[in-house]
Amino acid sequence: MQLQLAQREKVKIKMAISAPTGYGKTYGALLIAYGLTGNWSKIAVIDSENQSASLYSDLGKYYTIKMEPPYTVDKFAQAVKACTDAGIECIIVDSTYHYWHGKGGLLEYNQSLGGRYQDWAKTNPLYNKWLDTILQTPVHFICTSRKKQAYEMTKDSSGKVTVEKKGMEDQIRDGFDYEMTIAFNINNAKHMTEVGKDRTRLFTDQPEFVITAGTGKMIRKWCDEGAEPATPAKQALTPAAFNKATARIKAGELDLIDKVITKYQLTDEQTTEINQYRQ
Repeated sequence: MQLQLAQREKVKIKMAISAPTGYGKTYGALLIAYGLTGNWSKIAVIDSENQSASLYSDLGKYYTIKMEPPYTVDKFAQAVKACTDAGIECIIVDSTYHYWHGKGGLLEYNQSLGGRYQDWAKTNPLYNKWLDTILQTPVHFICTSRKKQAYEMTKDSSGKVTVEKKGMEDQIRDGFDYEMTIAFNINNAKHMTEVGKDRTRLFTDQPEFVITAGTGKMIRKWCDEGAEPATPAKQALTPAAFNKATARIKAGELDLIDKVITKYQLTDEQTTEINQYRQ
């Protein structure tokens, strides 16, 4: 534990765009992604919206991954890894809805356990794993979320029950937008956008606007203004973990050699032993 002066480091943006169907979430996300990267080939859409992202392929040569049910956390993590392995710099999740409400999503998984309050003890870690995949992967993320009309049943003094509209609500777990650096809301079919949350302070107290590639350029400039992130110290690999890794390498997982050497602080003896398995 060490007391030190606060210093903002360079970051990868994690942001959300919420809107009802047809208001331009996907299109806006693509424009921001291009502003962030300046290169369509560095953008990928993890598309669970019936390939809707491909409708805008005239914009540029970006990539898509078609997602189909079940919408599990592990499949999402595999899609993200495929993007990062290919050198993608900005991932658009279009949309978050299916990993919460969709077939095989977290609500359905919790219901399969019984749907009881205590079953969230098993479901919450999966949600956290899904969220951490977004927050901890070192690329830009733009997550689109559906909105729908919310209602509330109220009872007056005579006992009469009425249904009242309570505004629009995001179709993702409550609190998701709090984890984002920026959260945009597209308010109408003319694509007028307001900020719901903004840690960058670029859009705070600003009037509604229409998303353009310039929006992404503003965000990229803010992301790059910090100091270079500190390189985390490598952890030592315990003898038991090292033996397990070498057993996997002996079994044919030769790509594990570089991963172990890069990630862990090995002794000279461990480095020599693991290198002998290179072909």
